[in-house]
Amino acid sequence: MYSKEEKLSLLSEMIQFAKVDNDFKEQEYDFIVTIAVQLGVTKEEVDNLVKNGADKKNLQPESQRILQFHRLVLLMNVDREISPPEIHGIKDIGLQMGLRPEAVDTVLKEMHKYPDKVIPPKVLIAIFTRFYN
Repeated sequence: MYSKEEKLSLLSEMIQFAKVDNDFKEQEYDFIVTIAVQLGVTKEEVDNLVKNGADKKNLQPESQRILQFHRLVLLMNVDREISPPEIHGIKDIGLQMGLRPEAVDTVLKEMHKYPDKVIPPKVLIAIFTRFYN
């Protein structure tokens, strides 16, 4: 599904996002490592990304960008604290991904209706579908 470069890029993006509030928490790191393992990337590779980052690769198709946005929403909520820099950062990332701002704003509003702000994938997809039709 993803090339090695795409995997490293999306994990690097998650790490950069986790650092946006200048407080890279252990829960955020653990979540990123869990995603990395699912993608076939080692903890050592994640540690290297924490130090050095990776080149940005734009994900295609749009469904992959929406999935990555969902990962970022989950990451933002993993520590149960949402800071203004995180909200600003996730909106910027959504725009850079080419996602509709209205859909991004709706996801950020709707997530508060769910336990631990974990918006179900079906709800997320329904939101994006509504704004793209």
